[in-house]
Amino acid sequence: MPNLRSRFGTVFLGIEIGTVVLFALEYLLRVWISDEHVPLKRHGRIGARLRYVVSPSAVVDLLAVAPSLIGFLFGVYDVNVFAVFRLLRFLKLARYSAGMSSLINAVASERRALAASAVIMAGLIVTAASLMHAIEGTIQPDRFGSIPIAMYWAVTTLTTVGYGDIVPVTGAGRALAGIVMLFGFCMFALPVGIIATAFAREIHSRDFVVNWGMVARVPLFSQLSAAEIADVMRLLRAQTVEAGTIITAAGEPAHSMYFISSGTVEIDLPREKLRLADGAFFGEIAVLRRARRSADAVALTHTRLLVLDADDLQYLMQKKSEIAMHIRAVARERIAREAVTPRGDIALEEVDDKAGSPDDWL
Repeated sequence: MPNLRSRFGTVFLGIEIGTVVLFALEYLLRVWISDEHVPLKRHGRIGARLRYVVSPSAVVDLLAVAPSLIGFLFGVYDVNVFAVFRLLRFLKLARYSAGMSSLINAVASERRALAASAVIMAGLIVTAASLMHAIEGTIQPDRFGSIPIAMYWAVTTLTTVGYGDIVPVTGAGRALAGIVMLFGFCMFALPVGIIATAFAREIHSRDFVVNWGMVARVPLFSQLSAAEIADVMRLLRAQTVEAGTIITAAGEPAHSMYFISSGTVEIDLPREKLRLADGAFFGEIAVLRRARRSADAVALTHTRLLVLDADDLQYLMQKKSEIAMHIRAVARERIAREAVTPRGDIALEEVDDKAGSPDDWL
């Protein structure tokens, strides 16, 4: 953009220099502390740094700054080839993007299946080109006169792009083209399906790890074994809400209780506003009584919750007596100090004398 360069060239150059300096410092610092990385530590200081320098992530970091540094040093900064190489710094996003990392891991995990798909597709291209050369090689020698020339038509047809610049003119050639198109629908969808399945599996695995960490941070579950946490995770579902979101609204039926993995939640009780933070839980009394909410629970910050449905709560309390004891103890304490309404945890329905004491329904 010559017009923008003439007006803002100095600003662009300053941004470029600052970016290159930051990337270069990051690269040097990563190389310097690479001997502290546990997998490389056993190779010693020099060996660990050398091994890190040749690692894929380090090569990407180097390519992100090397072209610009060479351009500055040798005065060839404006050469187009260096501008193209500077685009490689886009690959640095893979280090900081969880989605891109998951996609790369998905492709790497299915590399053998993808390689097999590539072999099949290459075979289809050669086969289609060979057949079309045999059918129309003499009729259209400039387009199908050799198998390599016909391969261009085979690729555009199998990928269903069909530019239309090279088309068969005989009936047999058109019939072959239709068959090749149908094969293209099937075979080029194969790698897409492989990558999509692997990507979904990668996301599921990452969510499993995240949910595991959320469950383990809740004090109520912190003493459980790995097998027991896995059992609890089958009952819980993760929910993330932004600041200002109403988690439970007054008057709605109480179907679930909530554990706060991270963040802050405010419960607007009739007499006070109760703030709960990491590790706390709420909604248990109304769920136990199957009542309605009498107050709003609002997320004050970005909050991660673990939601436990009423039936699953009953099942968990029956299976794990220590969890049941803790939940009942907290419920009694909240009622005793009137941190919630005397009729239950943000519960709308009044409890008459026939309902008995809190111990009867806890």
